[in-house]
Amino acid sequence: MKISSASLLALCALHSASGFVVQTPNSVQSTTKLSSSRVRDEIETRQRTRGRGGEMAPEPTVRRPVGDFPRLRDIWDSSYPELVQGGSLRTWSFASPMVEQVQVMLKTEGRPLNANVELWQGPDNSPQKMGVYIEDGSFRPFSAVIFTPRGSNAIAIRNTGMLEFPLAAAVEPAETGGLGSISRSILDQRGRTIQGGAVYTEPFSPLVESVSVMLRTDGRPLNARIELLQGPNNNKQVIELYTEDGMERPFFSIIETPGTGNVVRIVNTATVEFPLTCSIEPFTVEPGYTGEPVSSYGGAGAGYSQGRPMF
Repeated sequence: MKISSASLLALCALHSASGFVVQTPNSVQSTTKLSSSRVRDEIETRQRTRGRGGEMAPEPTVRRPVGDFPRLRDIWDSSYPELVQGGSLRTWSFASPMVEQVQVMLKTEGRPLNANVELWQGPDNSPQKMGVYIEDGSFRPFSAVIFTPRGSNAIAIRNTGMLEFPLAAAVEPAETGGLGSISRSILDQRGRTIQGGAVYTEPFSPLVESVSVMLRTDGRPLNARIELLQGPNNNKQVIELYTEDGMERPFFSIIETPGTGNVVRIVNTATVEFPLTCSIEPFTVEPGYTGEPVSSYGGAGAGYSQGRPMF
């Protein structure tokens, strides 16, 4: 058999090229992939822990409830918030008589929040109403517990803002160990009596990040206005409240108080025949809080922090 010179040259070139090919074992390839993935994970971890200037970022501040109460479960992570556009209405129904408390949380993406929250029980019966205004619904979200005794209750949330100001709402039953248990424990505590037409203010330390507010009566109607002030006549949050029976359906809310110079003001907008009982205490504080009294700047109905956390 004759082999042409061209074929011979092609065979020689193929044989010489295969001599320079290094066969890599499968184990070496898998080890290389594993090491590269580890390096990538370490780089991503370092990037997350470092600040913009390349230095290690400080550890985040841990918010803790005052006392031995467990950490509250954030209903924002466990429920399905609904978007409520400006001028629209959303309702949540609870027909089961086992649901005696409902937790309501409202947020925005940093824009103002204007909403009406109502408790419906039967046709044309609204035993509890509240109007909520918050300057920044992301910095200071609204969180409250609404008592829903005797079943067949519904929560109605109406966004009274314009179309450019939507809000997100989460409503679900208040489970044991959360705000529901805490609100019931406060009912057994003695509070401060605010007569009809009177004003009560309570300043808080900058280390207090949120406070709990409980308003109730001895069975009479409850009409009040709750304000969060940060500076002279600078309302960061306002709640206009009406309750048909302040003993059966008291009001309980957690108010965020970030920054300094925070003062909670309670105004009993009813007449002198309808006093109310108020309980205001720190709820979550930063490390280093000792509960020391905070002096008030005076004024009608001015108070001071007693330094006795309820929780």
